[in-house]
Amino acid sequence: MGDVLISDRPPSPARLSHTSEKHPRVTLQELNVLRRHRELCDVVINVKGRKIFAHRVILSACSPYFRAMFTGELEESRQTEVTICDIDENAMELLIDFCYTSHIVVEESNVQPLLPAACLLQLAEIQDICCEFLKRQLDPENCLGIRAFADTHSCRELLRIADKFTQHNFQEVMESEEFLLLPVGQLVDIICSDELNVRSEEQVFNAVMAWLKYNVADRRQHLAQVLQHVRMPLLSPKFLVGTVGSDLLVRSDEACRDLVDEAKNYLLLPQERPLMQGPRTRPRKPTRRGEVLFAVGGWCSGDAIASVERFDPETADWKMVAPMSKRRCGVGVAVLNDLLYAVGGHDGQSYLNSIERYDPQTNQWSCDVAPTTSCRTSVGVAVLDGFLYAVGGQDGVQCLNHVERYDPKENKWSKVAPMTTRRLGVAVAVLGGYLYAIGGSDGQCPLNTVERYDPRQNKWCAVSPMSTRRKHLGCAVFNNFIYAVGGRDDCMELSSAERYNPHTNSWSPIVAMTSRRSGVGLAVVNGQLYAVGGFDGTAYLKTIEVYDPETNQWRLCGCMNYRRLGGGVGVMRAPQTENYMWIRKDSVV
Repeated sequence: MGDVLISDRPPSPARLSHTSEKHPRVTLQELNVLRRHRELCDVVINVKGRKIFAHRVILSACSPYFRAMFTGELEESRQTEVTICDIDENAMELLIDFCYTSHIVVEESNVQPLLPAACLLQLAEIQDICCEFLKRQLDPENCLGIRAFADTHSCRELLRIADKFTQHNFQEVMESEEFLLLPVGQLVDIICSDELNVRSEEQVFNAVMAWLKYNVADRRQHLAQVLQHVRMPLLSPKFLVGTVGSDLLVRSDEACRDLVDEAKNYLLLPQERPLMQGPRTRPRKPTRRGEVLFAVGGWCSGDAIASVERFDPETADWKMVAPMSKRRCGVGVAVLNDLLYAVGGHDGQSYLNSIERYDPQTNQWSCDVAPTTSCRTSVGVAVLDGFLYAVGGQDGVQCLNHVERYDPKENKWSKVAPMTTRRLGVAVAVLGGYLYAIGGSDGQCPLNTVERYDPRQNKWCAVSPMSTRRKHLGCAVFNNFIYAVGGRDDCMELSSAERYNPHTNSWSPIVAMTSRRSGVGLAVVNGQLYAVGGFDGTAYLKTIEVYDPETNQWRLCGCMNYRRLGGGVGVMRAPQTENYMWIRKDSVV
């Protein structure tokens, strides 16, 4: 063989990299064709006499259960036909179809056998889909059954949602047949909750007695165990004496009589009540309902977006609503007179001074709002005394200290006193009749300074600074404190958080969020504080987390449909109807 000639020229840097999008889909399709024709199949799954032909490698790739079966030392690893018991044959066929097609339809007729089958095969995605389906089916007639089903199959998120639904809808749930059939342990779990939504404690007593009398012979022994969770000291004296104290079942049980006496003492001796506090004297505090959160615009996948979605804490669902007419990143969002305003922002090419207004009752945006006098992105927006304020931001030339306010009756903007500091990426909040401008950047570096506007004097003055410099932070008023979370300092995105006490004019730290978040939205919905989206330094986020002030912890609680940096958030009352509410979501980003 002759010598190989090697060119003196350096190798060409040109190269073409290609990743096929259709290859995985086509490969799956062809594998499924082989299965349907029973070609190259090396295992038969036998479920109650139904034989399902398959390929071990496909089942093992999709299911940890099958991987352990076929790659370990189990006897089944050497068998060509494997019998699986205690599973529904139709569910098994659906799940093996899913392994080959990535498609499944969950419906009322198959969800109950499908979920335990998915649990057995450890197909977490199908478990989640089944739980999502059941979550959407919740109503007062079936929520207790769904709750028990979730508990049996360790679906923690579905169990949590079903619990909340039961508590919030207890007045309807107590009328259902499922309630009367509850085991005593589940009944106690429900009625001991602080979040039980009842008009008065009388309803709880009546529900307990209805449950007891449904099967007196078997349940009479549990009366005292159950009644100890009825907060009798909170009953009216008339009801306590005339209804509870005169009930023959209560009177015939010594422990029950003791509970009635305890309640009488509490009612008759008000001066002794501080010494008599306990679980039965604590008023119930049902979670507030009726509010929903909107996430508006932002930056995603290299461009500003116009999409808008709505979060309902009751169901933990994000659903798409009508998009804005313009893409808007760095948009300011606030709610005024039950309408959602989107102010300014950047559309990917231009700085905007236009404004759009959303009506949740019609699911429509209108553009008939007067524009701001300046183009603004990274602007802070809030409502004070019936006016919409636009604070700071940047106009493409400079960082702004301008402040203007919108009068919805006149459809007109007017300037008020400017801030003492130029601020873009500023957060704003309203507390105690004042408008606060918090952090941001002066165009050179992030700020920790805070100033407060008094509309009565048309004047800004400084208050205590935050402990951390923050731009593009989130802020909200929660339990009479101003919470400031996330943002970015001089060098990185932040997860830290702090809160301002206006009475002491001081900031104090709270526990950090689970993720770093710059460009994060912060809002209070039904009495709970949510952090939405942002950028963690590597990726745009679609996750949200909720803060628990009692445990001083943040907890992840789901994902939006779209990743959002610099989107706005607003909280509104839930619309009266949803018949025409939702638009189709064409893609998930």
